[in-house]
Amino acid sequence: MSDNYDITQILKALPHRYPMMLVDRVAELVKGERISAVKAVSFNEGFFQGHFPGRPIMPGVLQIEALAQAAGILGIETLDLADSGKLVYFMAIENAKFRAPVEPGCLLALDVVFTQQRSKICKFDGKASVDGKVTCDVSFTAMIADPPS
Repeated sequence: MSDNYDITQILKALPHRYPMMLVDRVAELVKGERISAVKAVSFNEGFFQGHFPGRPIMPGVLQIEALAQAAGILGIETLDLADSGKLVYFMAIENAKFRAPVEPGCLLALDVVFTQQRSKICKFDGKASVDGKVTCDVSFTAMIADPPS
């Protein structure tokens, strides 16, 4: 896979759309191994209106969601399922730690590593960071599944 996976490719891999699309660009993807992606955090994000007025901070759960979306792209590409309609569902979130706030105007780096794959169950370790400073790290398990009928 080439570098600079653009938004068109991201939209083929993920079913997410505004306002829940939290991956803007993929800088590197090595199938079956890792992905490095970016979320441009803008003050215009809807969650900043209420989290928190006067001190906007990206919710930690959305950092985990951004990492999960990056992992979803990695899983879909690894299994060659882009444009298949398959979905990636969370099964477990473990060892989530929030280490620094994420504020508007930053580029949130999303680095995810494939740690295990069994059939349609995948495990990942993810780390979000801003300017090299870790903001969140987490391990999670996901399942590749057909969409609900």
